[in-house]
Amino acid sequence: MKVEIKLSHEIKEAYAVIFGNSITEEIQKAVGFLEAQETIITANDNGKIVILEPKEIYMIRVEASEIIIYCEKEKYTTKKRLYEMGAQLGTDFMQISKSAFINLKKIDCVEPCFNGMMMLKLKNNASEYISRKYLPEFKKYLGL
Repeated sequence: MKVEIKLSHEIKEAYAVIFGNSITEEIQKAVGFLEAQETIITANDNGKIVILEPKEIYMIRVEASEIIIYCEKEKYTTKKRLYEMGAQLGTDFMQISKSAFINLKKIDCVEPCFNGMMMLKLKNNASEYISRKYLPEFKKYLGL
């Protein structure tokens, strides 16, 4: 990606403009990085509103039509939709199934499973299947 920086005393607040002929994975990652700098995630914990930073989150998953946010030892819920959460998370996260996003920095190991799927285990002992649809991008991330 070509990068150009223009400085002007007339500009009060910095902003970024990305030019391209389509939205590529590289552009999405750049946008995610630029937007993730001030991101906080709000979640519910038995009536209390909890403020989380993306780096605290291990996984976000849909369970029984409810969005569950997994941290190291705690679980929280949110009323946001999964795609809304995915847009907030930034570049350290990847969607691995129709119903889950994981923090790539919290992966412990990956094991092959049935039907071409893989099982991903996180450092907090949570696990989730990587579906075949999302497996090529995950393997690309791992360099396989």
